[in-house]
Amino acid sequence: MTTVYWTRLDAPVGRLLLTADADGALTSLSVPGQKGGRSVQDGWRRDDGPFRAVADQLAAYFAGELNEFRLPLSPHGTEFRQRVWAALDEVPYGATVTYGEIAARIGASRAAVRAVGGAIGANPLLIVCPCHRVIGADGSMTGYAGGVERKVWLLTLEGALTA
Repeated sequence: MTTVYWTRLDAPVGRLLLTADADGALTSLSVPGQKGGRSVQDGWRRDDGPFRAVADQLAAYFAGELNEFRLPLSPHGTEFRQRVWAALDEVPYGATVTYGEIAARIGASRAAVRAVGGAIGANPLLIVCPCHRVIGADGSMTGYAGGVERKVWLLTLEGALTA
């Protein structure tokens, strides 16, 4: 059985739940009410220590002083999901892309756009792995596991949307 560390951080988008593995790599970041978000499980160990760098970088991000996270990450998912999440990491701060563009970036067919959307929706590292930067082909603020209001807030913070 592997050790899971966890902590909570207050943020402008709500109280975050963070988990990390025994090596200190971030495995999830969930927001309140998140579709598919994690909740504290029996056997997890509360420890703020592994999350100091995450807390510092999130604070700088929310203050508008950081536009790229540099953290050890260890999200769990299929090889396909890992490819999608890696493509999300390539979307620059303040930019947006469509689901179709992410599909093209990983070499998936147009028919795979739904699967790409499913992988994006299953992203366990909200904010840090920037799935909020993915919008509909028509520019609409389509689904976000953390809620469309948070997506709009994050994109406004990054300057991709105007208030």
